Amino acid sequence: MEPWTFGERALPEQERFAWEVRELCSAVLGLERPEPELDDLTELLRRARHRLVRNVPSGPGPRVGALADGDGRVYLDHGRDVGEFNPMFPLYRISVDGPEHATGTVRFPVCYEGPPGCVHGGFLAVFADSVVQHHNCAVGLTGKTRGLEIRYRRPAPVSADLDFEIDREVAEGSVTSQVRLTSAGELLCRASIGAVASDRTNLPAFSARR
Repeated sequence: MEPWTFGERALPEQERFAWEVRELCSAVLGLERPEPELDDLTELLRRARHRLVRNVPSGPGPRVGALADGDGRVYLDHGRDVGEFNPMFPLYRISVDGPEHATGTVRFPVCYEGPPGCVHGGFLAVFADSVVQHHNCAVGLTGKTRGLEIRYRRPAPVSADLDFEIDREVAEGSVTSQVRLTSAGELLCRASIGAVASDRTNLPAFSARR
């Protein structure tokens, strides 16, 4: 099957920005005392935001479906590597071995911390859903997430290289994936995610970058 894509690819400038924002947030969260440089940086970012927003379409949502010909913003492809352009999502590396299996690594910097030294459980759920959607899109059969159940076994450490694997099966119009996140072979959490096995011809229209 051909890989699924839906939406435009992010700009290289957006990807570089996401990397720096993620790393910057982690550094700022580790500060022990007020730093004048941080005030200067915040003001610089505020001025840049006011300039850049002038180039963002004023429409209420992305140009998808009924809004494809409207004045909304461009929709970026969320089927894979969302963390590459959106610092709210974690970065990971994935190797798709085929329709039934995938493996990879992920590292959560300090900006994803919840309990001391540990990844916030909500980010682990976001991560699991992201890598499953990436796997589904890569093998050409995917759809909306129908359900997600996650079980936490051990705290997942921040700033550490973690491993994951996905086992996937398709049956009766559904795609079901099992995700295991481990550290040095120790199970940290397990997620079960179900998605609709959609027909790509039913995808709504979207507008290319203008």
